[in-house]
Amino acid sequence: MAGGRRQAPPRENVLAAAMEMIAERGLEKLTMAALGRKVGMSSGHLLYYFGSKDELLLRTLEWSEGRLGAERGRLLTRAASARARLDAYVDLYVPDGHRDPHWTLWLEVWNRSQSAAADATARDRQAAIEGAWHRDLVALLAEGISRGEFRRVDPDRFAARLRALLDGFSIHVAIGLRGTDRAQVLAHVRDFLADSLLADA
Repeated sequence: MAGGRRQAPPRENVLAAAMEMIAERGLEKLTMAALGRKVGMSSGHLLYYFGSKDELLLRTLEWSEGRLGAERGRLLTRAASARARLDAYVDLYVPDGHRDPHWTLWLEVWNRSQSAAADATARDRQAAIEGAWHRDLVALLAEGISRGEFRRVDPDRFAARLRALLDGFSIHVAIGLRGTDRAQVLAHVRDFLADSLLADA
């Protein structure tokens, strides 16, 4: 090792540290300087690796989504009814509560993507995240329909509507809208699914 130079931490460590800071202090406290101090790098080195704070946030979101995607895959491939796996999907989707770090980051990245200077490639990467959630839900709905657990609906159309419902409720939870909490949201979604999807007994 030349001259005792400290090596930069792996990028995954930087992304994990960014997510940890968002969870502990909120997104507004996540600056390049503060993150650099946490991981032992200068803010200049962070900018060299990521190019901009926008790119750092998107990479952190992609890293967090990768972890959620792995968990979603485990839930959806386990030996259980389609209904039980749909409940697990919804449970994973809805934020844990006000200022949930993943949803806080998701909202910030989407907000930044609306600026005139936003990169179209970044928007495509965000769409890929959404697409993975959608494809998994469509496949699960199709399976439940084929097994007779769910009513015969168009899986793609129903998935789009269900995810819109989940997004709306989840934003309410993540921003701390008064009168909306995780338990209430899950109850609303259960009622919606019982009325619109579950096969008659």
